[in-house]
Order: sequence, then C-alpha cells, then structure tokens
Amino acid sequence: MVNKINEILQQVKNYNFDSIDKLEEFKLKFLSKKGLINNLFIDFKNIPHETKKEIGLKINELKSLAQDLYNKSKDKLETLKTTSHETDLTLPGYSEKLGARHPLSIVRNEIIDIFKYLGFIISEGPEIEDDWHNFSSLNFPQDHPARDMQDTFFLDEIGNILLRTHTSSIQVRVMENQKPPIRTISI
Repeated sequence: MVNKINEILQQVKNYNFDSIDKLEEFKLKFLSKKGLINNLFIDFKNIPHETKKEIGLKINELKSLAQDLYNKSKDKLETLKTTSHETDLTLPGYSEKLGARHPLSIVRNEIIDIFKYLGFIISEGPEIEDDWHNFSSLNFPQDHPARDMQDTFFLDEIGNILLRTHTSSIQVRVMENQKPPIRTISI
C-alpha cells in the first residue's frame, strides 16, 4: 500500500498542467470519486489496524497535495486566460455614438442638398435684427399686426432692435451685398 501511495505521489508531482483539458484530466484521474486517491481510501479499510495511522496520514497528505496543486494550477490557467484577452490600454479609445439625427434635421439636410445641387447657396443671418431689415425694407406698414408687441420680441424700448421674425431679412441682406441673379435659400 505504501508503494502504491508513493507511486501516485510521484504521478501527482510530475503532472503537467499546461491546459484546461489537462487540468480536468488530473481532476478525473486523481480527485474524482472513481479517482486513484479515492480508491486508496477504499483500500484503506482492508489494511491491518497497527499501520492505519501511518498510511492514513500519507493518504491525507497525498490528497491535500493533489488538491493544492489542482487549485493553484486552475488559478494560474484562469489568470493566463483573462490576461491574454484584456484590452490594451495604450490603444486609442472607441468613440461612443451619442444618438441619432432628428428626423426633421435629416429632411432639412436633404432639402439643402437638393437646392445646392440646383446651384443655390445657403444664406444665414443674425437672429437679432434691426427694424429696417426685418420690416421696413420688406414694405411692412407701421400699423401692421406683425409689428405689435405681442407678436414680436423687441429688445429695446425704441423698437429698433428685435428678434428676427422670419427669414426674409436674410434675403434683404443678401440683396444688399450681391448683384442679380441671386439663387439663395435661407433656412
């Protein structure tokens, strides 16, 4: 029995744990219910009483050694597995998509592309406008309802500076700076 224990001890010490499959093979061969170490405990019942203490200690030491080797090798293989698939922190990061374009923005951009294809230019102007560009140059009379305080946001007491009420004031500015023919859109 002692020779059998020593033989299994040498097999355990010399076992090569180089893959997960080898690790599972070790567990089945030595630590499972039908494994070699468990068979030693089954054979332990048949040995003489005076040698039970010595042989029992050797079997327990063998089992502890095999279990420790198995646990350490399992941890080592799992560490190797996780570290080999980690992200390289020195690489540039991935940009996150923040969302999607609003459907109205998509349609607006398509309309702009169509007009650009036809030769139009895109004109932009200030959102804070003066009275002349917003109303007078477009022949709005002084008593027109659009000039009322409830319809227009005036920024000064005189009524000369206001928030742009329509895009026609941009067209006025384009006509002041360009000669005809003019092909422009203002969104």
